[in-house]
Amino acid sequence: MKMTPRTIATVLILLFLGCVPIYAQIAGEPFYLALFGRVLVYAIAAVSLNLLLGYGGLVSFGHALFLGLGAYSVGILSHHGIDNGWLHLLAAVVVCGIVGLISGAVVLRTTGIAFIMITLAFAQMFYFLTVSLNEYGGDDGMSIFQGSNFGVLKLDDPLSLYYTSFVLLLVLLFAMHKLIGSRFGMVIRGTQTNERRMKAMGFAPLPYKLTAYVLSAIVCGLAGVLIANLTLYISPSYLAWTTSGELVVMVVLGGLGTLMGPVAGSVAFLIMEEVLKAWTEHWMLVLGLIIVVIVMVSRRGIIGNLPGGSR
Repeated sequence: MKMTPRTIATVLILLFLGCVPIYAQIAGEPFYLALFGRVLVYAIAAVSLNLLLGYGGLVSFGHALFLGLGAYSVGILSHHGIDNGWLHLLAAVVVCGIVGLISGAVVLRTTGIAFIMITLAFAQMFYFLTVSLNEYGGDDGMSIFQGSNFGVLKLDDPLSLYYTSFVLLLVLLFAMHKLIGSRFGMVIRGTQTNERRMKAMGFAPLPYKLTAYVLSAIVCGLAGVLIANLTLYISPSYLAWTTSGELVVMVVLGGLGTLMGPVAGSVAFLIMEEVLKAWTEHWMLVLGLIIVVIVMVSRRGIIGNLPGGSR
């Protein structure tokens, strides 16, 4: 493997994330395990969005819908005394897959601002649905007293959850690398560049885009399962448009259409957020200004500006 700056950055980021639990144990700081566990979960969600936004050019402003559905799959089952992790996982995959298929079949027939607004509308519909679920906490959310239990692996244990998230992220990055380099990935990227040309070459873009949309929804649902176990809490805020906006910022900040961009963006965004919270109560204003400056100066993102490949 040729060691380009992008490859070196990828290795360093992954090594750093892999060593966090070791440092947290040595330093006696479990806070870092929780912080970077959150980074990993949002990195998984951002990688799933990157398939649509970075490679497909589809600006989804309602992607948090699937994060929330994954989280509620865990919370609702746990509320009824079901702590079987495989059932939690199955519920998240099925629910996100079905909702992704139905919503995708609608939104992918539109483009531009209409696509953005309809994805947002779907997310808001489910947001208000969760607000109305008084049995499951309504607007206040609900605590989870039983995490996902996979037998030898229990995700309510912080260390188990961290390494499960880390391994899932590695598998996802490898799968995304293979997917984008495949015929399927080439069609998705070609459709972003020139959809009319792809049609002239004999490809039907809609089935490819719908498949990418459903895959992205399911992977984001897996991130929802993890975030529910990380916080042991579910809330409609997981489905809010602000959460979708944060995922978009993470992808853009790290580098659109790059493999490690969403991971780098998640690390940078959440660390900046945590540092600024400790520094000022007006941290959201400062964070917004910093992001604007970074995007204006470095439009290709943190990873996108590093030489070493097209993805």
